[in-house]
Amino acid sequence: MKLLKKASYALLFTVFISTTYQCASTQTAIAFQDEIPFNVKPVSFQEWYAGTKVGGTGINIFVPISDKAKNVSIENIFFRNLQGRLTKQNGKYIAILKNPSKNYAFGIPEKPENYPFTLGINECVISYTEQGVIKYYKINEITEFAGTYYENGPPSIYVRQSASGLATLDEENDE
Repeated sequence: MKLLKKASYALLFTVFISTTYQCASTQTAIAFQDEIPFNVKPVSFQEWYAGTKVGGTGINIFVPISDKAKNVSIENIFFRNLQGRLTKQNGKYIAILKNPSKNYAFGIPEKPENYPFTLGINECVISYTEQGVIKYYKINEITEFAGTYYENGPPSIYVRQSASGLATLDEENDE
């Protein structure tokens, strides 16, 4: 009888410990949406670096979205272990992702402890709210444009000004 009592205590203790540790290590998996209430055209990005006095590097990311339902709000983008707010300008959503490193390198920063995704080098996730519920959409292919230099510091969300002249590569003849 004593043996049965000890065995039952040992069994209860084992079950308790295993359920406690299992719950502590479980993370909530984020489900990506297969169908979304808007259309995403090809996404592109451009790496940038700022002048030496102000320093820093980062990424401008451009997300053309069309046919967005009225009950949907585009929120954030997650790309290369960086996160930024998407802001609508000129028919597309733009985010400026500043690299926390002060080094002049375009390497991918270390993944922060609270970063919710493990993404490939050419993948990003868009978060959006639909009827008060946050949802996530993963994009698997992003186009890269040539990098740019900002002499006076990191860019802000900007509106591109229209050019007043026409740029050309044709040579002029002075005959």
